[in-house]
Amino acid sequence: MGPDQLVFLWLIISSISICALVFGIRYMRNKENLAMIEKDLNPKIKLPRPRPVPFMNLKWGLLLVGSGLGLFIAYLLDNFVLYRVGHPGSNFDNDGANVPIYFALIAIGGGLGLIVSYRIEKKELLDKEDKEVMQ
Repeated sequence: MGPDQLVFLWLIISSISICALVFGIRYMRNKENLAMIEKDLNPKIKLPRPRPVPFMNLKWGLLLVGSGLGLFIAYLLDNFVLYRVGHPGSNFDNDGANVPIYFALIAIGGGLGLIVSYRIEKKELLDKEDKEVMQ
C-alpha cells in the first residue's frame, strides 16, 4: 500500500469518525433533553452552575508537588546512586538504562500527593461533621 493510498484511507477514516462524533453528540443531547422533559423540566432553561469544588486546587497542587519531588528524587538516584548503571564511560555517554526510574518515581510521587490530598479532605470532612454533631 503506497503513500497515496494511505492518504485516501486516512481521509475516509477521518471523515467517518467526524460524522460519528457529530451524530453521537446530537444523539446524547437529544437523550438528555428527553430525560429532562420526562422529569417535567424545561430543557431550554440552563441549569445553575455547579457548586465550587473547594479542594480541587489542593489536589492539583499536591499532585504536582508529588510529581516534582518524584522527578527530583529520580534525578538524584540517576546521577549519584545509579551512576555506573546508566553511564558506562564518560559523563556524556548515556544508553537510557535509568529512564524507567523517572517515570516510576513521577507516578509514585503523584500518587502519594493524591493520597495526602484525600487524607486532608477526609480529615476536614470528619472535623466538620463532628462540629455539627456537637452543636
